[in-house]
Amino acid sequence: MGSAMVLPFADRGMKVRLVGTHLDRAIIDSVAATGLHPKLNVTLPRGIAAFHHEDFGKAVGDDTDFILLGVASAGVDWAIDKLAGVLAKPVPVIMITKGMSPGAASLAAFPDVVQAELEKRLGFKVPVAAIGGPCIAGELAVRRQTGTVVVSRDPDLAQYFARNFVTDYYHPRTSGDMMGVEACAAFKNFFAISVGWAHGKLEVLPDAENKARNNNAAAILFDQAVREMMELTRALGGSAESVWGMPGTGDLYVTCQAGRNSRLGNHLGRGLTYGEVKAGPMREDTIEGAELGRAVAGSLRAMMKAGTLARDKVPLTEALLDCLTENTPLDPPWAKFHMN
Repeated sequence: MGSAMVLPFADRGMKVRLVGTHLDRAIIDSVAATGLHPKLNVTLPRGIAAFHHEDFGKAVGDDTDFILLGVASAGVDWAIDKLAGVLAKPVPVIMITKGMSPGAASLAAFPDVVQAELEKRLGFKVPVAAIGGPCIAGELAVRRQTGTVVVSRDPDLAQYFARNFVTDYYHPRTSGDMMGVEACAAFKNFFAISVGWAHGKLEVLPDAENKARNNNAAAILFDQAVREMMELTRALGGSAESVWGMPGTGDLYVTCQAGRNSRLGNHLGRGLTYGEVKAGPMREDTIEGAELGRAVAGSLRAMMKAGTLARDKVPLTEALLDCLTENTPLDPPWAKFHMN
């Protein structure tokens, strides 16, 4: 996604420097040599400068207007180290990393965590915003129509990014609901696993005489996912508007269409446990929804115990947490979905 974002930047006439992590050497080498991004399978616009992470300081230089941070959630601490090592002045950061930081009995939004840690290390405030909403990298990379939400606790910063990113195919809007947008951005990956379960389950059901699919089950799970995202967002101090809008239902819809979270759900629907999936067909994959669930399970269970998150309102969340942390089969608790 970080690479796909160079399209609106380049089309706005910006000079873009693309920096890879230690996992992206082949990508950076390819972009530097020919412009071809091997994972997106597109040639990036001419003039994109590609750097390995060792040259991050050189890439930032002293003329950078802003930094877009697109590492996976597990790389946030690594990214903070890299930023703290090179920033000599406040350079705005906008994050497309999805996830939440677990606390003893609550969760924090990644942009808040990054901003606080950078200020602690650098001694000055680095403005941090984020992008949420439905955006498939491969579609953005070929300039398909895309709508997103730029969120910041500083309305002027959100407007700054939205103004600078808009093109005739990339349509950002702004929000001040940091916890709502970030909770949706993180948990839609988590809940997409359950919707994928319905399609995997179809593969092991007996053939129906009329060739019926399993879309009814997927729809129930989608509805329950939205309901539980609402509960989680409210418990974290976010707004219902984000759940019903692009950050919540919009992004969940897109995520359920394809991707690693849905593939994990498909395997679970066919009867595998999470441990079996990770030891077998998806052993090389980073599955953001599963990583999130495992990282925040303790925090969510503590919130349920404390009563800040109503346990009877989130039965699908509990089933997913058990599946991901206790290696139990994912068995949607259908009867509990409409009790409240």
